[in-house]
Amino acid sequence: MMNRFAVVLVSPRDPNNIGAAARAMANFGFADLRVVTPYAPSWRDAVSAVGAQDIMQRAKLFDALPQALADCTLMLAATALKDRRLDQPVISLPDLPLWLSKQIQGKTALVFGNEKTGLSNADIGLCSAVLHIPTSAKQPSVNLAQSVILTCYELARQTPPAAQPNPLQRASFAQTELVIDELEELMVQSGFKTDYTAQQRKALLRALVRKAELGKNDLFFIKNFALYMRGKFTEAKHARTH
Repeated sequence: MMNRFAVVLVSPRDPNNIGAAARAMANFGFADLRVVTPYAPSWRDAVSAVGAQDIMQRAKLFDALPQALADCTLMLAATALKDRRLDQPVISLPDLPLWLSKQIQGKTALVFGNEKTGLSNADIGLCSAVLHIPTSAKQPSVNLAQSVILTCYELARQTPPAAQPNPLQRASFAQTELVIDELEELMVQSGFKTDYTAQQRKALLRALVRKAELGKNDLFFIKNFALYMRGKFTEAKHARTH
């Protein structure tokens, strides 16, 4: 079951936190560690990775979060809720196994931000849902390594509920982004929402796709429609110039 998960650390600053996260993964049977733009150049040599050096050496390094999420069908952003305006579902850590049982058994990314600032709003916007670790109101945030430990422990200790029949067949992050790119180009070509930046248009489209809970086949249908309409706009433009 644990090979379903990828632990993604975004811009971690302290190599020992990376090592402690890898050790927690090894403790509970996780193996897929992905690191996005780590702060320290020697992060693979963290002394805190006791018994988890193999995970550290196999960890994949990425220049940006979208690259780390490319093959994932579900992306969970681990963040404190204080001062956050969120439009994704918020899943409390104890409820995570039940929620996952209703989803297709594809690759799931557990995304954690750095020790100082956590995940940015843009990073959270790339994810399917928000993972919340309940804490005392006086101390709403949890250390990076502790967050990974708690999440791995909770997923490993609970017997997952039986999978629901006919779960939603989700597209991967990369496949979804291709559809969003096509729709964004269609907006540009048609002159729709040109008062928005490309980044704003894509963020809006991601939110709409997420809220609609569109499956893989639905997204491919929309992509083909966008391609068709772009072709029609190109034909019309060509006809006007001749």
